[in-house]
Amino acid sequence: MPDPLSWPAGSAHAQGNREGVGIDPVLAASLKAVGTVMDAASDRWWIIASAAVALHGADAGMVADVDVLLSVADAARILPAIGVTARQEAGSDRFRSVLFGAWRDAPLPVEFMAGFHYRSTAGWREVQPQTRCTVQIDGITLFVPDRLELRQLLAGFGRPKDQERARRLAALA
Repeated sequence: MPDPLSWPAGSAHAQGNREGVGIDPVLAASLKAVGTVMDAASDRWWIIASAAVALHGADAGMVADVDVLLSVADAARILPAIGVTARQEAGSDRFRSVLFGAWRDAPLPVEFMAGFHYRSTAGWREVQPQTRCTVQIDGITLFVPDRLELRQLLAGFGRPKDQERARRLAALA
């Protein structure tokens, strides 16, 4: 297999941390819990934001929670199975979801977002990644957008902490 560092940033194989090396143990435990829960998913799903940056091998700064993007159908089915009420989320002036649920049984809080949108200068944009990279942690499979798409997503969020994470992710390429 070719050296992962030689893969272009937009490649489906552009993964900087294929085995979750160097991930904080608390984050790793939370990610493994997410992977186990999401094994029941029927549709594509992704970890996004700071945890995804860490999974790519970049310094994400403080990772306070794990953000999981999933389909409405999977949210309606999976969240009740883990004791989370999937609720319609009005959101904030920056973010909103069709369904949202917060799971507190992992070491870090896990926020499940279905039909997730963020406000850009052009209006509300739905987050529907086109790329899907695999990362394994202790045999648990996780999915993240590729580096380029994740950087674009973080930049679109417009918050200083997300822009800094995008910059750190870009430094890996």
